[in-house]
Amino acid sequence: MGRLAPLLPEWQLISVDSTLVAPQHALITRLRKDLQDYLLPGLGTVYSPDFLASVLQTAVVHLRDQVLARDPRAPMLVDSYYYKILAKCRMAGVQDSRIYSWWRSFPQPDQVVFLDVSAESAWRRRGDGAQLNVLEYDGATADWEGFERYQKNLRKLLLEEVGELPLTILREQPDADRAADAVRKVLTA
Repeated sequence: MGRLAPLLPEWQLISVDSTLVAPQHALITRLRKDLQDYLLPGLGTVYSPDFLASVLQTAVVHLRDQVLARDPRAPMLVDSYYYKILAKCRMAGVQDSRIYSWWRSFPQPDQVVFLDVSAESAWRRRGDGAQLNVLEYDGATADWEGFERYQKNLRKLLLEEVGELPLTILREQPDADRAADAVRKVLTA
């Protein structure tokens, strides 16, 4: 998203990544950090999957609020919207379909651009597995096999969630600049 900003200066870029969260929404950034530092290490022992969904819902509602408050004269790009969070909650064992139904009732995008990334590349980005959290692998330990399995299942669920929407799948690009340019080309075509 950061690489897209200069390529799409007229676009509104919406994300829960700290670099794109407005200062008045600093709570979102703080909750995301606390999720990483406290909730995820205790997921399944100290915190339940439902508690995880409750905390992640703050990000989902924040994204929805940003979509609803948008300037209708400017195009908008939303990073993952609720789809990735929903898929990760499903994989974490959240069973409450009412929350999923609510999220799925949010305004739908006009188009979805799916950046396809190999498990090998994602593994390298996460320090060859050294920086993984429990929402990035299957099983009790953060090993390659559990990571690869998780990524495969996450991809399947993400594509299932956006299956009824206009979808463009972009193959993996050799670097972030080329990925941003590929997304720009799709969005401005």
